[in-house]
Amino acid sequence: MTESDLDWVAAQEADLHDFPWTRGNFADSLHAGYDARVLRIDGAAVGYAIMFRVLDEAHLLNISVMRALHNHGIGARMLRRFMDIAREQGASQMFLEVRPSNLPALALYRRLGFVAVGRRKRYYPAVDGGREDALLMRTAL
Repeated sequence: MTESDLDWVAAQEADLHDFPWTRGNFADSLHAGYDARVLRIDGAAVGYAIMFRVLDEAHLLNISVMRALHNHGIGARMLRRFMDIAREQGASQMFLEVRPSNLPALALYRRLGFVAVGRRKRYYPAVDGGREDALLMRTAL
């Protein structure tokens, strides 16, 4: 991901999520040196992901695929690649947070070996004006 990708990434994020990251959040991630990537298929951007690593831990912050391409295995492909990258960089485990209501994401994460190891109370804003917990998930790399 580069600065030139940020408008596309922010537009996709706004289409995909009720509470999207802003363009500034993505720019901040780039400037912080996080591993931020856009997946392109035949030259066309189709998804993006951001991860950071601290010592032997990788933390997946965001992974998203264009709505029109959901259920085509692209998210799994991206996540497997990020797991490989984290392992190559010396990480022995990866963490992520996910909404318990995000059943497709939960199924993907579980299929790739992630297990719930905790819950962050009232972590996410909810459409009803309240807050939704986050499941903290982990996998060994």
